[in-house]
Amino acid sequence: MIDKIYMKISMKINRREFIQASAMTFVAAGLLKAQRTKVPVLLSSMTLEEKVGQMIQANSASLKDPSDVENYFLGSVLSGGSSDPKTGNGLIDWTDHYDNLQSRTQKTRLRIPLLYGIDAVHGHSNVLGATIFPHNIGLGCSRNPRLVERAARITAIETRATGINWTFAPCVTVPRDERWGRSYEGFGETPELARLMGEAAVRGYQGHDLSNPSSLLACAKHWIGDGATKYGTGRKLKPNLQILDRGDVILSESELRRLHMAGYVGAIKAGVGTIMPSYSSWNGVKCSGSKRLLTEILKNELKFDGFLISDYDAIDEMPGDYKTQIETSVNAGMDMFMVSAKYRELYSLLLELVRENRVAVSRIDDAVTRILRVKFAMGLMDGRSNLADRKLHSSFGSTAHRQVARECVRETLVLLKNNKRILPVSKKLSIHVAGRSADDIGNQCGGWTISWQGKSGAQTTGGTTILEAIKSTVSPQTMITYSKDGSNAGGDLGIVVIGETPYAEWMGDRQSLELSEEDIAVVDKMKQAGMPLLVVLISGRPLIIDKVIDKADAFVAAWLPGTEGRGVTDVLFGDYRFTGKLSFSWPRSMDQIPINTGDPNYNPLFKYGYGLT
Repeated sequence: MIDKIYMKISMKINRREFIQASAMTFVAAGLLKAQRTKVPVLLSSMTLEEKVGQMIQANSASLKDPSDVENYFLGSVLSGGSSDPKTGNGLIDWTDHYDNLQSRTQKTRLRIPLLYGIDAVHGHSNVLGATIFPHNIGLGCSRNPRLVERAARITAIETRATGINWTFAPCVTVPRDERWGRSYEGFGETPELARLMGEAAVRGYQGHDLSNPSSLLACAKHWIGDGATKYGTGRKLKPNLQILDRGDVILSESELRRLHMAGYVGAIKAGVGTIMPSYSSWNGVKCSGSKRLLTEILKNELKFDGFLISDYDAIDEMPGDYKTQIETSVNAGMDMFMVSAKYRELYSLLLELVRENRVAVSRIDDAVTRILRVKFAMGLMDGRSNLADRKLHSSFGSTAHRQVARECVRETLVLLKNNKRILPVSKKLSIHVAGRSADDIGNQCGGWTISWQGKSGAQTTGGTTILEAIKSTVSPQTMITYSKDGSNAGGDLGIVVIGETPYAEWMGDRQSLELSEEDIAVVDKMKQAGMPLLVVLISGRPLIIDKVIDKADAFVAAWLPGTEGRGVTDVLFGDYRFTGKLSFSWPRSMDQIPINTGDPNYNPLFKYGYGLT
């Protein structure tokens, strides 16, 4: 029922609703109060150099010297994908790293603290031992915003345990082409899911009060239409690798609003403090340089009072030399620039642009006002210590947190087929388990896990694989055997766990979504053993399963469940029911891609919203 309500709402998005939502939002977040009182006083005391420094976010791994934090008055630092502390990748390493950089701001004249950003997109997933939740594609199948909010709240607590105070999440994209390697970062192919779940995630990250020490600044991304680029319009990383999120969104403004703005309505309503423009273009103009998108619609019409942060080196892809790119983007409305190695250059060039009257001082003041407004609302400027609260370490990766992640897994699973009623599985059957993802925590978690692209491997991080979960679920007398390729299979039931290996943006873009030959072979071998066969698919998007679906007696889409494999077996063995419903349409073949509900001649293998109980 709630899906139908939100569908009706999303189809009626208008300017009045945007304005009403944003007005409520920033009063609740404390941003307007900060703007009217303390921010103007501080701004008036700042030099141009101090203001420009606040507009720069440098990658910590690319800092030429840690003292650049204070020498360039940096407003923010991030750890980009795979940018780990030099000392290691554990909880203490990250906490010490944050404290060391944050303490440097106290050496500046005004002592303005850093915002430290990271991609905590499904848990504090850069850190060993963190609780890793299912990726958004699975959470969208739950249709449970309260559960999404709880997952985001735990992510906030575990992230703040390391001191880090800003996550580049939630992704409220509406993926419209399954070939896109970021499809799993979206909650689903419809605007109502982006809105419903995105709003819940922002509430979870930021809590009811941004100044609470356990609150985590959220960032809705990627403004706007990143999931709808036309295949073939993006830059090619390699001859056979199309980068879809660098492509062009060819839609009218009314279609852009109808399909891709709903998630931002929900995020703004929930009080999101930052928004990240997309790498992509809209009708030939890069979003990072579009005054129509950044200023006229987002800031003026929607009344968004937080600040805009560019994506990683995104302005480099705009026309012109670096100085022109900076000029275009800042004048379009960009407030803070995420840069890797060129932060010193950006600092110097932006100062030059102001002194040459190519960027107005008023535009700089607007950007810095927005940044300071958020910092005040977060309580960073109230004189308290901004170092990490190490008392939060005790709950990091805790049993209680993992229990919520396990609950998330249970609600994300979608049952696509159950012939012969072999599900739920009896705990007394002898079972042979096979497939490369059955005993691989890295494959379960997918991309953005410990490293940028993620990686296969049982030791990627702490957690429970599906094989381990099966062994701990069945009766003590039950025989469980395992072979990766299905060799020597025998018993009452075969369970084969197949699917994609980890990937993230760029490397995850695909021309074909066919299953690998290895996965098809293991299903064939298990089928030849003569047992009833249950196939569990680990993937970040619907795949072409025509070569295996008829061989399976039961088929489960498990998406990218994260570290808690027991959530999978909770449902397979009947302790909980299947409740998940597809957040994407499931194509029959590559000829149908892209496919979305509402398309003419819509005839997928499984429709959007499908799911057996």
